[in-house]
Amino acid sequence: MRIATILVVSIVSTLSLSAQPQGGPPPAEWARQARQLISQDKYDDALAVYQKELATSPDNMPLHNAAGSLLDVMGKGTEARSHFARAIELATSKNDKVAAFRAMAVSYAFEADCKNAGKYDEMAIAIRAADKDFYQQGEIADEAGRICIDAGDLGAAEKWYKLGHDSGIKDPQLAPDMKDLWEFRWENVQARLAARRGNKAEAAKHAAAAQALYDKDPKMGSTSGQAQANFLPYLTGYVAFYTGDYKTAAEVLQKANQDAFNMALIGLAYDKLGEKDKATEFLRKAAASTAHSAPTAAGRLMARKKLG
Repeated sequence: MRIATILVVSIVSTLSLSAQPQGGPPPAEWARQARQLISQDKYDDALAVYQKELATSPDNMPLHNAAGSLLDVMGKGTEARSHFARAIELATSKNDKVAAFRAMAVSYAFEADCKNAGKYDEMAIAIRAADKDFYQQGEIADEAGRICIDAGDLGAAEKWYKLGHDSGIKDPQLAPDMKDLWEFRWENVQARLAARRGNKAEAAKHAAAAQALYDKDPKMGSTSGQAQANFLPYLTGYVAFYTGDYKTAAEVLQKANQDAFNMALIGLAYDKLGEKDKATEFLRKAAASTAHSAPTAAGRLMARKKLG
């Protein structure tokens, strides 16, 4: 199967803080109200909307997910995870159960807790393994790797990413372009790990290998477009930042996806360059992100730590 991918290192599908269906019916009134309040940075008021609705609909799984996601953004992880635990209990389908486990894992990412995030991603992987869904096994393992590398546990990150790669390529019906995609991801990971470990030459070698795979097939893993195009500047900027080339990092990362993590790195790069106004601009954007995802979790932590 050819699958459009959204990130070289997998992240959980971003949970809407207002649980608005994607391409489905209009959102419920509580979801509409909460979404509006969140857009105005009125998090306490949005949470009150969820709590009021939960009083009459305690078994509403999307509502628990939305409340948990907002509480993570508010820095209330313990409370958030009580909602995700309830969502796990309420999940009846395999897809819902996997989504709930992954949401819990991302909740721990907001506290840079690699170990506990891995426990829940492992449970999600077990479900996909039973279905012999090799691609999703790889995606979820990569998600755990992303959480761990951002938390600074490079050893755990490498193990998770290796599992992701090995799971993804295990599919006996894997198309050549999908094999290239998994190899591209693995080279990307090895370059970033080497950069984090201060091995500039090793990082450059793997970054070049990733570039070669992209040049071979820009459409790998996608039915249209250059699916991995945004992730080359992400990789280049990431390696540049962690090997001390802050000017290149600040410039190149602005060509990548502008998620909270990338914006935080841009801000930190400008800070290293002494450009405080630009640094503050990007750090504030990163700190204000409300997506419930691994990049947001890491980016918010880095930005808020620097901003104090």
